[in-house]
Amino acid sequence: MITYEYPFNERIRTLLRLEDLFDKAAYYLQAEGHLEHHVVLLTLFEILEVSRADLKMDLIQELERQRQTLLAFRNNPDISEEALSGALYEIEQASAALLAMTGKIGQHLRDNEWLMSIKSRAAIPGGVCEFDLPSYHFWQHHPAEQRRAALMGWLKPLLPLRDGLTIVLRLLRSSGRPKAQVAPSGGFQLMLGGSNAQMVRVTLRDGDPAIPEISANKYALNIRFTCPDGDLKPRACDREVAFDMTFCNL
Repeated sequence: MITYEYPFNERIRTLLRLEDLFDKAAYYLQAEGHLEHHVVLLTLFEILEVSRADLKMDLIQELERQRQTLLAFRNNPDISEEALSGALYEIEQASAALLAMTGKIGQHLRDNEWLMSIKSRAAIPGGVCEFDLPSYHFWQHHPAEQRRAALMGWLKPLLPLRDGLTIVLRLLRSSGRPKAQVAPSGGFQLMLGGSNAQMVRVTLRDGDPAIPEISANKYALNIRFTCPDGDLKPRACDREVAFDMTFCNL
């Protein structure tokens, strides 16, 4: 199955973007090559740009709200005490790590003049060539383990954000139940009547050549399916498309 997620507000949109960036950084950090490690550094700069000033407090408040919700299930015979205790412990650990973060998000990166010189050049197409940044070219020739240790040192202070948003998004995704839907002639519309949903997930069979283009707010949802041709140029689907749809809300 392949799932497309569409956030209904800027808060969830930011969390999804950061999740994608942290996943990318973790993936390329394991590689040995200097080109992959260059991607990690660029991804760090993107995390810096995407992280809002109020993100930390927003995550702390949401985790506390979820903790209070879970506490209400204490002594419920239908709920596994072991699983509940594990979930509460995870939330408490993530909250404590976020509270321990001091200063502005990513300030340790902003205070590093060498990194900021790379960041400013990276905004220019082809701006990090060896003749532009010879010191960065020198760093890229360090042993892979030495580069990885430096990258991990710059990434580590941001990991409480990753751990907090991972919990929040996992709870969000698990909050809904998928329902089978059909889009006749490739189009689907649903009136939501002021729904509190924060995200919709659209799931299709992997290999079904249909791509959902979603627009939505709390009052209406519109999905238009396109079918890519040989060069992936989208064209409107003129056939029935079956899919699962899940509304998610914390």
